[in-house]
Amino acid sequence: MTRNTDPVVKALEQALADTFALALKTQTYHWNVVGPNFYGLHNLFEEQYTDGFAAVDELAERIRALDAPAPGGLAAFKEIAQIADPKNGIDAKGMIDDLIDSNETISKSLKAGVETAEENRDPSTADMLTARVTVHDKATWMLRSLRG
Repeated sequence: MTRNTDPVVKALEQALADTFALALKTQTYHWNVVGPNFYGLHNLFEEQYTDGFAAVDELAERIRALDAPAPGGLAAFKEIAQIADPKNGIDAKGMIDDLIDSNETISKSLKAGVETAEENRDPSTADMLTARVTVHDKATWMLRSLRG
């Protein structure tokens, strides 16, 4: 896949692929979580992946608004994403730890995207990515709070 060379579009492509990968990972953990905190984790994971999948559409539409093609498909996202696939056979604590790491990774990447958008005088993209940073920082906080 040939990626766009526009730095703002590249930042959006990164955000799109990472957001999709994290949403899919979170949904996988939603399906597979077990244990005494099942109900709370099952619902929290659902809230988080639902938000992620909605964000995917917004990010792709922003790429299109910048007159670039939005990447799509598992192969394209896998090539771009920094977020690893869900881990198999882990317990609820392992899922929480993995999601904390993934949310921290995407937050850091989004912050770099905000800087890129600001440097290229694209306040709309900067605002969109800043809002996503807030979402992932909150998700990280909520997941960390589950550790006790």
